[in-house]
Amino acid sequence: FNQYCKENNINQDDVSLYWDKSKDFSILVRPNTKTDIDLIDAIKGRIKEQPHKFKPFTPTQSKENNLLVIDIADAHFGKLSTSYETGEDYGIEVAKKRCYDGVHGIISRASKFDISKIMFVIGNDVLHYDNPRRTTTSGTPQDSDGMFYDMFNSALDTYINIINKLRLTYEVDVIFNASNHDYMSGWMLARALSMYFHSADNVTIDDGISHRKYYKFGNNLIGTNHGDGAKMQDLPLLMANEVPELWAATKYRYVYLHHLHHKQTHKFQSGKDFIGVTVEYLRSPSSADSWHFRNGYVGAKKAIEGYIHNYEDGQIARITNYF
Repeated sequence: FNQYCKENNINQDDVSLYWDKSKDFSILVRPNTKTDIDLIDAIKGRIKEQPHKFKPFTPTQSKENNLLVIDIADAHFGKLSTSYETGEDYGIEVAKKRCYDGVHGIISRASKFDISKIMFVIGNDVLHYDNPRRTTTSGTPQDSDGMFYDMFNSALDTYINIINKLRLTYEVDVIFNASNHDYMSGWMLARALSMYFHSADNVTIDDGISHRKYYKFGNNLIGTNHGDGAKMQDLPLLMANEVPELWAATKYRYVYLHHLHHKQTHKFQSGKDFIGVTVEYLRSPSSADSWHFRNGYVGAKKAIEGYIHNYEDGQIARITNYF
């Protein structure tokens, strides 16, 4: 190759490849015009030329308008689970502690964001049974911890204390979702909260019995319901038909569901290349009782979840406090 280039007055550096042919082979060859050492030396020389004078880093301090959604899904105050049978104890006191710890954990992690308002979702089987006979609304008997008034008062006091703590720093909008375990008593708890906070100027409580609730925050449309009623696949069109003015005025749409006690997320398209509605089931802080354990409904992570929605840009973060 060197001899050929010399005889034909060819600059070897201009040759990127050539064919070497013989009676046995025809080989495409790429000559090494620069070695790895040459390349490294060139990079070293380039780095040494830099002045290496950098401006000090100053983090950007931007004020954002963010909504924090806190959703205690299926706390089931009054549920009884014993470690002797299920491997884990659960009762009124455990439910109370998990509610406090979960909300505290979410608030602590959300403090890194600029939170201007809190949407606090209540209901959703906050109470394990609905009457003194210790059955659900439809009459299904439940293993229970404590009398119905112990269950009710403990849940009420817990929610009062949580809302009181939140309202010291934030505006709080409380949204109630009716549910299948405590359709009547859960609504009574929501009404009691409405009366307790009726004069608090930074607390609003939607205690209506409607099975589907909708909440607008800037470009966000957030729907909530327990998850035991309308079919999940019908919820996007129900949202569009039930609140068409809010649908038209928003860009990011979500439905938060409960009831299943485990995470499940679905996205529905309302047009090409953009998502219309995200439907998501939330985790529960409650443990499996005897019936659930016996039938194998175990293994889901126990947690209370929160979501941060930016006024302009939709859901920008999620926070999970596991137990």
